[in-house]
Amino acid sequence: MTDMIIIEEATGEIGTEPENRSVETLLTYGIVNIDKVKGPSSHQVSDYVQKILGITKAGHSGTLDPAVTGVQPVAIGRATKVTQFLLKSAKEYICVMHVHKDLEPSVIKEALSKFIGKIQQMPPVKSAVKRQLRTREIYELEVMEIEKRDVLFRVKCEAGTYIRALCNDVGKKIGGAHMACLRRTAAGAFNEDDNLITLDDLRDALYYYKEKQNEKYIRYCIQPVEHALKYIKKAYIFDSAILSMSHGRDLGAPGISKLENFQKGETVAVMTLKGEVVAVGTAEMSAVQISTDRKGLAVKTSKVFFEATKEDLEKLNKENQIARAAAEKEDSEKETTEKENSK
Repeated sequence: MTDMIIIEEATGEIGTEPENRSVETLLTYGIVNIDKVKGPSSHQVSDYVQKILGITKAGHSGTLDPAVTGVQPVAIGRATKVTQFLLKSAKEYICVMHVHKDLEPSVIKEALSKFIGKIQQMPPVKSAVKRQLRTREIYELEVMEIEKRDVLFRVKCEAGTYIRALCNDVGKKIGGAHMACLRRTAAGAFNEDDNLITLDDLRDALYYYKEKQNEKYIRYCIQPVEHALKYIKKAYIFDSAILSMSHGRDLGAPGISKLENFQKGETVAVMTLKGEVVAVGTAEMSAVQISTDRKGLAVKTSKVFFEATKEDLEKLNKENQIARAAAEKEDSEKETTEKENSK
């Protein structure tokens, strides 16, 4: 668990805990972790989610070829703002690579081990990007099983890495190889253990909710958007700072109650004290500097998620009135003390 720096303890009254959102809210502001099957493209999967839920907007976490299966998080409604962070996040795959001649397992393992770290890749002919040499990083590469000419391996890599190209490049070192089968097992904060569902599961869950008034299955299928930000460092703000940030303002250091230990330049999720994401931005100071100086611009906002409800606004107005009354009382007492001292 990430260390938390407590600046000033506080309790949040604004907003709702993500796990307590209404189903109606989740249906326009959440994420579904789809188990993509062979056949449809990633865009088609997003379109299917839209049609099933009857919404106007959905976005996926990174393109998968039609023949590739596995983890395909799809953000719905207002939550599509989070897809830019999913697109840039690390991915993990299980791949079957077929080598073109009989080789000793040790030879195959040695060849694969040389591709851990920074590598140069040329995207395949059929790809969504311009074909030019580019650098990508392989974080982990583990050979799980070798059976004759078929090699089963797990790879964790930087976003935008082409596993088909990886297999071809390995093949150039050992006399030929190609990708025979590929499944994505993780995309950013989501893996196969994080409520992975099929499109049919989603359709059935919606039926039970609408026709049987049973929320259990739809709540399992649609996750709060905050789940996508699991690996992004966070800053938790006082209620008094929420409204201005929800209108796109940057975050000043005095508005922060507690924060995780991030560095200047890191992406930071700004949260309410109830755990709702307000905005995402870039740290203009390190967490240590923020907690020490307590002044200046802390986070420059890039994406706003929070929308204040009527109830939130009423609570904020009440809090502001109480704060003003307390300030006026303090000023009055200070003025009275000064007059008494001057006598």
